[in-house]
Amino acid sequence: MPSDAVLYQAAALCLTYPDQALCARLPLLREAAPQLRTFADHAAVTPLAELAAHYVAVFASEDVGDRYGLYLSRWDEEGARPDGTAAARFEEPYRVHGLELAGQEPPDFLPAVLEFTARTGDTDLLVCHRPGLERLRSRLTGLGTPYASVLDAVCAAVPAAGASGTGP
Repeated sequence: MPSDAVLYQAAALCLTYPDQALCARLPLLREAAPQLRTFADHAAVTPLAELAAHYVAVFASEDVGDRYGLYLSRWDEEGARPDGTAAARFEEPYRVHGLELAGQEPPDFLPAVLEFTARTGDTDLLVCHRPGLERLRSRLTGLGTPYASVLDAVCAAVPAAGASGTGP
């Protein structure tokens, strides 16, 4: 069974906008993180343009708004819109571990949090936002998207409250 760090890193790849790099990594991802095989198998037989269009339709379309958003601060309170300071709360753990986000996404972007967790072993951000992860998982399941299987695997790996920490 793969370590949770491998699962978190692989899930981060699955939840980013699909590109050629993801497609090239699918065989490795499938073997390294068997919990993600449903998604990996789907992605392997789906043309990249279709994968990208589905990603946008699920996570970035104006039609869906925030209903399936990958920004954890959005899920702090059901239906609440982040006030801009919510994402800032994510920055401190990154700093404590000597990490800085590179790129355009804010620190509460789920793939960034998953990569942070994989690199540091610190599951606190995921544990604190587990209720939101569960709501997102439920909504994705209801939508019938293969991304639901990724959230299934992540939610299954996130420790229960009180069992989190910074250990490997």
